[in-house]
Amino acid sequence: MSPTPPPTATAGPPVTVVGIGADGWPGLTGAARAALSAADVLIGGPRQLVLLPLAECAGERVSWPSPLRPAVPRLLETYAGQRIVVLASGDPMFYGIGRALSEELGPGALLVHPHPSSVSYACARAGWPVEDTEVVTVVGRPVARLAAALHQGRRVLVLSAGAGSPGEIAALLRERGFGPSRMRVMEQLGSADERTYEGTADGWEHAPGDPLNVVAVECRRAEGARRLGAAPGLPDSAYEHDGQLTKRHVRAATLCALAPAPGELLWDIGGGSGSIGIEWMRTHPSCRAVTVERDPERAARIARNANALGVPGLRVVTGAAPTSLVGLPAPDAVFIGGGLTAPGLLDAAWAALPVGGRLVANTVTLESEALLAQWYRRHGGDLVKLAVAHAVAVGGFTGWRQAMAVTQWSVTKEAEDRT
Repeated sequence: MSPTPPPTATAGPPVTVVGIGADGWPGLTGAARAALSAADVLIGGPRQLVLLPLAECAGERVSWPSPLRPAVPRLLETYAGQRIVVLASGDPMFYGIGRALSEELGPGALLVHPHPSSVSYACARAGWPVEDTEVVTVVGRPVARLAAALHQGRRVLVLSAGAGSPGEIAALLRERGFGPSRMRVMEQLGSADERTYEGTADGWEHAPGDPLNVVAVECRRAEGARRLGAAPGLPDSAYEHDGQLTKRHVRAATLCALAPAPGELLWDIGGGSGSIGIEWMRTHPSCRAVTVERDPERAARIARNANALGVPGLRVVTGAAPTSLVGLPAPDAVFIGGGLTAPGLLDAAWAALPVGGRLVANTVTLESEALLAQWYRRHGGDLVKLAVAHAVAVGGFTGWRQAMAVTQWSVTKEAEDRT
């Protein structure tokens, strides 16, 4: 789905957003200092507010409450008409409060003074080109997100959630077969108290240090550890499952037909082991998915698989479709891997799709195949049969063992299908 247009800029003075580093007031530009000195209201975290000298910044100081995001509109309304300056760590538009303010007010109502981000500082210290460095944040997010970025030789910067993050990152690297990876923790970047320490994940014994830190990881896979590629079609052994799993070759073909693009949302109906939703999300960090699974044990298994494979943000809905589809955000694509003959399921999925949305359905039964043939005659698309055979031992020789053929219907919703 296309993103919602930002709201119209509000009347009154713009909200000024100032990025501030660990070096505090001395590290700010003249324009940023002038804005802070002229402010009627200064909003920020306690750690940021204490960096401002009282003699230079006389405005009322307001600390963000927790949770932060719901408080944004209320605080802006409370101080409407006054000169508001919001403080942010580093670059406000890089995993910062700038995003929330832009979405709330519209970009035209903001004046942003960025500061070098912790990523810029960290890459400068490590000698890493910023454009070749992957960034993963675990601030307010599970550390399991890092798993999707682990590939031999890659350089990853992890934005820590606190003093305990380096230890959690080291534990995850060991669990995922990347224990030999080199870790470098950089604390209080840009300040006089900057400190660096390092080691391997396997041998990590450092006590928790400063909560303001960034972790640089040089990924090295342990000998014999399983290799997972970036393309759809992970090995079946990468999943915990009870047999309800879209097998590797069919899964790759299914993801190809679904054609994920950055920012899009998938409904994975009849999740089984969650493989389609998981690999949809692994194609790009901004891809989202909702998996619907009626069996609670399988739903729990899906969540474990998503966590293990680096996409803990996969939403798992436990319940039967189409009832459980009510109230879900509109999808850009729908995959139906089970329950095709449930009354009203295909109709509900089709109605939820916008024009240009894709639907892909797989089946191995004659009854569901007949249903897909009907929908194919009505809406077009592609109706194919996918057959895979594996080489197996036949006595002292080798022969082919045919897996069950899968019938797949894939279609893009056209404008005339709107009704």
